[in-house]
Parts: sequence; C-alpha cells; structure tokens
Amino acid sequence: MKALRRLTVRAAFPEQLSKLGEIVSNLRWSWHPDSLDLFQAVDPDLWDTSGRDPNRMLGEVSAERLATLARDRRFVRRLNDVYDDLTDYLTQPRWYQSQQAAGAQDPAGKALPDSIGYFSPEFGITETLPQYSGGLGILAGDHLKAASDLGVPMIGVGLLYGAG
Repeated sequence: MKALRRLTVRAAFPEQLSKLGEIVSNLRWSWHPDSLDLFQAVDPDLWDTSGRDPNRMLGEVSAERLATLARDRRFVRRLNDVYDDLTDYLTQPRWYQSQQAAGAQDPAGKALPDSIGYFSPEFGITETLPQYSGGLGILAGDHLKAASDLGVPMIGVGLLYGAG
C-alpha cells in the first residue's frame, strides 16, 4: 500500500530552543552558512545521517540532547544570533525596497511591482527538497535565492510530480 502522507513527530523544544522551529521553517537556512553550522552543532552525527535535512534531524534528535543544548549558553547565544539575523533579513528594507522608495520604474515606465511570479517546472533550492532534476531547476532555485537576498518579492510557481 502506498503511504498517503509522511509525518514527522518532533519532541517539543525547550523554551530556550523554540527559535529553532522558526529558523527551520524559512528556507533561507539552505544557503545561510551560520544556520547550517547551527543545525550541525545540534548533533553532528545525526546531521550527517539525516542527509543534512534540519526538519528530519530535529524530528529525530533526542529530548535529552535538546535539554543539554538548552543549558548550553554558547549554543543558545548562537541560536539567538542566527534568529536575530533572520529577523533582520525578513524585516529590514533590502535593495528592492530602496528602489521602490526611490521611485524606480520598470522598463515600461511603470512603478516596480509589489510581487513577481516566477514560473518554472522545478526549483533546486536544496537537496533535501528534491523538486528538480538538473540544471534548469538549479538555475531557478538560484534565482529565487538571489531574489530573496535582494528583497525582490518573487513567488516561485512550479510543478509537484507524483513520482520522479
């Protein structure tokens, strides 16, 4: 019988580590070195065996390990730094917003749009999200990452294949 859905059961995070959930829910972690280092520090062996998939790893890490990390002041400080950096990334104006504020126009002489659709059959954002098969997907994923870093309000629209 084919599984209908895969669920990940995750131990509740101690309060000091609750920000991990917010960091993992934003795909920026996949190209942000400090986030990747933070996830690896949770459990280096589990990080490798999970295929460097933070969702999977956090679903498998033991409650004891989480409790140990919650008492580790250096780890909590690193977590807070990564979280603060993500918060700034999401809330501070970026290049695109500065262009809008300066009244920049598109080539047709219209105001810059508030959102842009990017249509591609696949997006290669990270290996843990196998939504791509080759170069086109990797290129589309790189476009989304660059747009995100520039603050461009781009929405990726693709296909989800049932098999392969």
